[in-house]
Amino acid sequence: MPHRHRHTRAMGAAVAATAALLVAGLSGSASAGTAPSDPAPTAAESLRADAAPPALLRAMQRDLGLDREQAERRLVNEADAGATAGRLRAALGGDFAGAWVRGAESGTLTVATTDAGDAATIEAEGAVAKVVRHSLADLDAAKTRLDRAAADRNTTDAPVRYVDVRTNTVTVQAVRPSAARTLLDAAGVDARLARVETSAEQPRPFYDLRGGEAYYINNSGRCSIGFPVTKGSQQGFATAGHCGRTGASTSGANRVAQGTFQGSIFPGRDMAWVATNSQWTATPYVSGAGGQNVQVTGSTQAPVGASVCRSGSTTGWHCGTIQQHNTSVTYPEGTISGVTRTTVCAEPGDSGGSYISGSQAQGVTSGGSGNCRSGGTTFYQPINPLLQNYGLTLKTTDDGGPEEPPPGEGGTWAAGTVYQPGDTVTYGGATYRCLQGHQAQQGWEPSNVPALWQRI
Repeated sequence: MPHRHRHTRAMGAAVAATAALLVAGLSGSASAGTAPSDPAPTAAESLRADAAPPALLRAMQRDLGLDREQAERRLVNEADAGATAGRLRAALGGDFAGAWVRGAESGTLTVATTDAGDAATIEAEGAVAKVVRHSLADLDAAKTRLDRAAADRNTTDAPVRYVDVRTNTVTVQAVRPSAARTLLDAAGVDARLARVETSAEQPRPFYDLRGGEAYYINNSGRCSIGFPVTKGSQQGFATAGHCGRTGASTSGANRVAQGTFQGSIFPGRDMAWVATNSQWTATPYVSGAGGQNVQVTGSTQAPVGASVCRSGSTTGWHCGTIQQHNTSVTYPEGTISGVTRTTVCAEPGDSGGSYISGSQAQGVTSGGSGNCRSGGTTFYQPINPLLQNYGLTLKTTDDGGPEEPPPGEGGTWAAGTVYQPGDTVTYGGATYRCLQGHQAQQGWEPSNVPALWQRI
């Protein structure tokens, strides 16, 4: 990576002209170096944020207290905020300390840094700058030490651990604060990096045996389908690992034979996939309210604070917000790491079901606490690591599958590959850096989607 301060100054000049448009989530802004006559697509346009299905918008209105126009503007703003945060993460390098959105319409993006000298660059992108003590890399490293220490002991009294970018801490939720302090001491985590939060929550996986949009495991337990996927010509779906072990058989909600678990991880992670038989066809949809189809167009990770909606076979559609990424949680069966914590409610039988932000797949339901009558907290297994682990392709089209890239472009970029922020590829003779985690697909070539890729 070039020296950070040279990169920061160059980026500040390049983005100054677009800052006012980005903060409002408006369309039509051009990326640096793009001729006015040929504007690049905005993040919202690239990620189809303006094409949210009515069922998702209605659930957002109900659960987030919005009207339809607010829900639509929120999705556009969140798409643009994710792209802006990705560019700033690349520009700030080791100073970057996280980003989050806030406000009823997610109209304010805050980006944290450990260097006050970065404030001008952040503000030039239309974001609010917050100077903090600890970088995201330092907080992630501390959480990794916590997870290693937790692997050797019973942590059911301190079951949830995450990096909270809004408080610039590694937070441990505990039934007994002494259990959290014992874990922090064992991990050797500096008290200045940590925050202990007393909570009565004792998360568990969402199993159970109820009807609805569902699938059954070994003609017994019930879970919810996550996202339809393909692996070559094989069709199937992603779901939670705790729903079934490798080799377990599944049947659909109609009790017709469906498929077999090809891989399953739980605890540690909570991921699995089922290969279906020829009677079942993968579609690019999630079942929404009233059985309406909700289109899935990609898997770009939404930022902290963003809206997210869940579909499950027990409670249907419910929405909330993303609280923290990269969370660790201890269930009675063991600890899982790398999940995302949300305010969305869920109940037994919703396990494995879909989390979606706008039209972007986020993950599959793992577990949580509470219910959809009194409210609760849930965790989902992010979809991109699941796709990457099993070599799966998210279904995003109605046709036979992803097309090949345009001839003659070449390079190392490849459709179907999961990319993380900071990854670099070549395409069309140029080099690009990934800004937001996603699975690449036809139409999202680096030169076409400045929301996801920055030319370097």
